[in-house]
Amino acid sequence: MSAQDFLVELGTEELPPKALKALGDAFLAGILGGLKSAGLSHGAARVYAAPRRLAVQIEQLATQQPDRSINLDGPPLQAAFDAAGNPTQAALGFAKKCGVDLEQIDKSGPKLKFSQTIPGQAAAGLLAGIIEASLAALPIPKRMRWAARREEFVRPTQWLVVLFGDDVVECEILAQKAGRESRGHRFHHPDQVRIGSPASYLDDLRAAHVLADFAERREIIARRVAELAAEQKGSAVVPADLLDEVTALVEWPVPLVCSFEERFLEVPQEALITTMQDNQKYFCLLDANGKLLPRFITVANVESKDPAQIISGNEKVVRPRLTDAEFFFKQDKKQKLETFNERLKNVVFQAQLGTVFEKAKRVSALAAYVAEQVGADPVKAARAGILAKCDLATEMVGEFPEMQGIAGYYYAKNDGEADDVARALNEQYMPRGAGAELPQTLTGAALAVADKLDTLVGIFGIGMLPTGSKDPFALRRQALGVLRILIEKQLDLDLAAAVDFAIAQYGAKVKAEGLSAQVQDFIFDRLRARYEDEGVDVAVYLSVRALQPTSALDFDQRVQAVQAFRKLPEAASLAAANKRVSNLLSKAEGAVPTSVDAALLQEATEKALAEAVAAAERAVQPMAAARCYSEALAHLASLREPVDAFFEAVLVNAEDAAVRANRYALLAKLRGLFLGVADISVLG
Repeated sequence: MSAQDFLVELGTEELPPKALKALGDAFLAGILGGLKSAGLSHGAARVYAAPRRLAVQIEQLATQQPDRSINLDGPPLQAAFDAAGNPTQAALGFAKKCGVDLEQIDKSGPKLKFSQTIPGQAAAGLLAGIIEASLAALPIPKRMRWAARREEFVRPTQWLVVLFGDDVVECEILAQKAGRESRGHRFHHPDQVRIGSPASYLDDLRAAHVLADFAERREIIARRVAELAAEQKGSAVVPADLLDEVTALVEWPVPLVCSFEERFLEVPQEALITTMQDNQKYFCLLDANGKLLPRFITVANVESKDPAQIISGNEKVVRPRLTDAEFFFKQDKKQKLETFNERLKNVVFQAQLGTVFEKAKRVSALAAYVAEQVGADPVKAARAGILAKCDLATEMVGEFPEMQGIAGYYYAKNDGEADDVARALNEQYMPRGAGAELPQTLTGAALAVADKLDTLVGIFGIGMLPTGSKDPFALRRQALGVLRILIEKQLDLDLAAAVDFAIAQYGAKVKAEGLSAQVQDFIFDRLRARYEDEGVDVAVYLSVRALQPTSALDFDQRVQAVQAFRKLPEAASLAAANKRVSNLLSKAEGAVPTSVDAALLQEATEKALAEAVAAAERAVQPMAAARCYSEALAHLASLREPVDAFFEAVLVNAEDAAVRANRYALLAKLRGLFLGVADISVLG
């Protein structure tokens, strides 16, 4: 079957830069889906996305659909016709489904059958519909109309190129008639550009100062920005999202170095970087120590004969932005950070839970409690807690919300607060996302845990539980943050006691009954997904969960021990034995004795097991008490042989009640050894 290259390019007014890459990918996916549904084979497929165009290029697209055969089975003959030979509704319905008269249905077999060969259509006649369907399915939240047209798209359309081989596919889509005339760069080459063939698309546009390939423009920008930064003896801050957005803003990227006055470096560099990145789409430069340089890189969309004019223009534009940040910083420093709490007395945290200042007081007390438990300074933690939310009322954070915590750090340092108190004001929001940085100071860790527990307890305490995808207070993220801090920083905190302390801080504002258990369950339930992501089997998690440890660190240490134990050759047999023991003990009549009577041991195998259990008890109990769980389970693995021998030779439910009770006591001792670490019967 013959094949030809295919190209579609839709020209528009400037597309939304943050959405450009997604629009291009969706356009390609839609075209490929349409070709697949039509049964049209093809070679390599590529998408091109630039500020004023979306294009898809397909190599060696089949010029014709293959013929298709339809074979459908209908109802049995006896159900298709009545005794008089008249067709029933079943027969008539089958014919209608096939789109033919009943006379065209095959009645020669035991069932009605319909077979049809559908000749393939020419691809050229199908392409317009495939393009239209793909454009209609693009992820566009809000479409617009233009002029007096009824058509809708993300931006007004300007031209349309549809080529199949050397020929134009005659069609009209989104108010544009297809042709082979594209457009060049808006300034360098505003004239039309003739596209010779699908294969020449990139080169034809390149000659008109348009780099249509998103990936090529992105690579050029990233490479040139890095080179210019090195020339300035620095390194560029290049967030992936910003790089994508800048790539989507230019057709012919020309990075240029600009500068600003050094006096602005007295302002927190995070604020300067934020305003330059978010508002101006600039790449900032840092020196070898991570300090901001008075330089930035802008990416122009023209290759100017006088680039100094472009540089000067960008420097003039950025100056008022930096001046604003400087003004806010100086204004805020005119008063002590703590005084901003007065403003927070009038700012509501949550209608039922009081003001932000009341939250700060609760967090201060809870942070001191947490600090004492994890070996931090409770006085510093309490101080950090009372200052924790002050910067929310500052001018700086009002203008740059991303500066919350960071601004607090700078203002606390300016006021002479202890270094770890100042750092804690920023660290309280850590981790800011999955896998993000954790607090470095113990004071910051205590404050971060306290802040998150206070929110969890408060929101759960008024019944605003997260449901499905709705979690307005980010309680799942708060719980995961608590777990990450405690586990990864090796902080041994009894969460049950900490939650109870947090509940007490709220007093009558929350419904305390059952709240502690509810919050703890919610927190520890988050560990299940964490361990699954790490490749830990859910049964391992459940084996520890059954014991309900209240320390996240202790929980994790047990999980790691059970995960290692599962790899031992004795694990499966001992897990099965524990499951059997658990079932037997659950059916025991009356109380099981707490000790084993050596005089009632009859069989050699039960005497051997009793000796092995007693020896293991002496060895393992100190290990479990010291949380050396892996060593404890490794030692208990040696019980496999005496346990297996016991179950092969001994009838646990002996007729003699005393002997039976004694054997139950022995098994309870055995199970208790494992329960010192986890309920491994869950693994069986």
